[in-house]
Amino acid sequence: MSNRQPPINARRRFLRLATVGAGALMFAGALPATLAHAAPAPKTANDLSPQQALARLMAGNGRYVEGVTKRHDFMSERVILEGGQNPFAAVLGCADSRIAPEYAFDTGRGDLFAVRVAGNFVTDDGLASLEYAVAVLGTPLIMVLGHDSCGALAAGVKAVKDNATFPGKIQGLAEAFKPSVRKVLKAPGDLLANAIAQNVSDTVARLKTESTLLADALAAGKLQIVGGIYKLHSGQVELLG
Repeated sequence: MSNRQPPINARRRFLRLATVGAGALMFAGALPATLAHAAPAPKTANDLSPQQALARLMAGNGRYVEGVTKRHDFMSERVILEGGQNPFAAVLGCADSRIAPEYAFDTGRGDLFAVRVAGNFVTDDGLASLEYAVAVLGTPLIMVLGHDSCGALAAGVKAVKDNATFPGKIQGLAEAFKPSVRKVLKAPGDLLANAIAQNVSDTVARLKTESTLLADALAAGKLQIVGGIYKLHSGQVELLG
């Protein structure tokens, strides 16, 4: 057996997750490939297969679009969720204030594990958070949720086309989208719309390949990772094929 130490980033991610609570995480150098809830599931309706989770997510979006959302009893949910959580989906979404995943999918407390950053792309901390959702909470679905007219992707387009620069850390954000923008630079249609979709597709691909925890869950049939685009005008989420 090799004594080689794991990469520094992997060790740091482990240490960050381990601080969440000894009762929640049972690590032995790495999380096991077999996934299980750390505690009894407080919302039994959330124990779904990946396919069921996606169907439920999209049905909720359909209600949201039609304006017939459910009435959620937040008071009783607070009591139920006091001792744990078992979200049926995780959403890696944009920080844009106009997109609220819990509303867009007509969900209650404890249903979605939301990770949000401008441009809905993978950061180390975001990946660690999604690993936690899947490996510890047993979440069966991850959706990467982009949206039209995304300002973060527009900055990436300007950085590529016009060599634009931006103040503070915004420049680093724009740089992160350059690879996706370059892939569609000569594609027919609207460049920004194409870049937004490409960024979602690239992020889905990264989640599938850059984490052994997520890859193990995918291989075991315990996880599905999909991408979608939220339409600001209608509220509809369109899945990317």
